[in-house]
Amino acid sequence: MSDEKKIEIRDEQVVKENVEHASSEILDIIATKGKVTQSGAFAAPCSSYASEDKVHRMRHPWSIYGVPGEDLKKAMDRLRKELPAKGWKIVKDGPDKSRAKLPQIVANSPDGHMSADLRLWIEPSESGRSSMIEATVVSDCFQSKSDTAAEAG
Repeated sequence: MSDEKKIEIRDEQVVKENVEHASSEILDIIATKGKVTQSGAFAAPCSSYASEDKVHRMRHPWSIYGVPGEDLKKAMDRLRKELPAKGWKIVKDGPDKSRAKLPQIVANSPDGHMSADLRLWIEPSESGRSSMIEATVVSDCFQSKSDTAAEAG
């Protein structure tokens, strides 16, 4: 490896549980009754380490929808207030780079091992589509303990 940051060796199941727990905490802060997509965290390759096929991160994408847009706007305001109160550092709060310029909050976890990307989609009521908060919680890049054990064996 060259000047790349040293990749930590971590227990993949523990990382997955931490990412899912962080997602659950964010949903608790949103504190809005709505429908939530059901998905779990999964391992995805770390694109910044293309040569290292065993280096990956956990991703947990989900959304809450079926809620009036005004309630979702209030939920985003709660996230702005409550994430820092729980130790998260908001590193971006403003429009995303999409053509729609969606309101976006990006926050890093207190331990620095996770990041949350939260975007607010407000759909006009006549569109027939549902407004939602789209969330993706990701871990930093790591190598699984099981991968390193397989290499040693």
